[in-house]
Amino acid sequence: MTMTHTLTPTADPATDIDDVARLLSPDGERIADPELDRWVRDVDAAALRDLYRDMTLVRRIDTEGVALQRQGQLALWPPCQGQEAAQIGTARALRHDDFAFPSYRETGVVFVRGARPEDYVLAWRGEEHSTYNPYELNTATPQIIIGAQTLHAVGYAMGVQRDGTDQVSVAYFGDGASSQGDVNEAMVFASSFRAPVVFVCTNNQWAISEPVSVQAKFPIAGRAPGFGIPSMRVDGNDVLACLAAMRWALDIARTGNGPAFIEAVTYRMGPHTTSDDPTRYRDKGEVERWKGRDPISRVEALLRAQGELDDEFAARVAADADALAAEVRSAAMGAESREPITVFDHVYAEAHSELDEQRTRFSAYLDGFATTEPVTGGQGVAR
Repeated sequence: MTMTHTLTPTADPATDIDDVARLLSPDGERIADPELDRWVRDVDAAALRDLYRDMTLVRRIDTEGVALQRQGQLALWPPCQGQEAAQIGTARALRHDDFAFPSYRETGVVFVRGARPEDYVLAWRGEEHSTYNPYELNTATPQIIIGAQTLHAVGYAMGVQRDGTDQVSVAYFGDGASSQGDVNEAMVFASSFRAPVVFVCTNNQWAISEPVSVQAKFPIAGRAPGFGIPSMRVDGNDVLACLAAMRWALDIARTGNGPAFIEAVTYRMGPHTTSDDPTRYRDKGEVERWKGRDPISRVEALLRAQGELDDEFAARVAADADALAAEVRSAAMGAESREPITVFDHVYAEAHSELDEQRTRFSAYLDGFATTEPVTGGQGVAR
């Protein structure tokens, strides 16, 4: 399937949000789509409740991350509120041995892959070189360099080909990254070598302060066929459609038919990171319109209409979310900072002279702060 909906060069990728594949309306009504339906026939009410729970827990982690940064416990946090369906829906379609290559905002993907509470915060607190062992989660450490992970994902997929397995790698990136050379180069290699990789472009409408209309005058999913890659443009706030789209894409990649591309049209409800002020570049009305398309509330509306979700279940999920958030907070607040000099540990498998020289210079720099200054009462304090 290449582009389930006809797209025109005059379509505004920022506002033309109805030209997407969808299974749940913003009001939570089930929509029939034969091409998508066949990929989610097994998803019953219990599975939908699980998806609802996943998204609720991820939103709570995100809320806690923002609060911890505001309280000075984290240096930075990249909020993902509003993007839970795109992350949970696509990640839940993955097999355990598939390998994900996320950007820094894919909290939901990391959650699905089995992250521990400390994995969300220690790197943003500056306590660890990175976030988690990628081989425990089959998920690469979050990439900060915009779009670089797409090349990593394609390289991994080409390795999978040579190993003769049917694993698939998945690259997650945003609409802003689609303007990066790395992303386009990755698509060239993926197409040329028919690599088993899925590209998931999370179009959240804003690349920091630049709207998607600056990145593309045509829906981003329309680029992939030019590389010979089948693509689908899906409602990124519809977790069921995201699950279906990802299963479609994985089937292409896993059966030896090369790469596939998904554009998940969603919205970043919060700032780009906690150092950003989105009120300076977008209006309140736009945010309010997207609140009406909330990914969690639409699943809840569907389940309540079917009599498959009540207040008791919602309360249990909320309690689970609070408990997880408390663990995340405890991991951040209870972290023990290592001595600054240990930043050189584990950089290389074996020490070498240049590293030793850098360690010596840094140690001398740190010694410059170890002075004793007088304070009230005649006592001294080491600084």
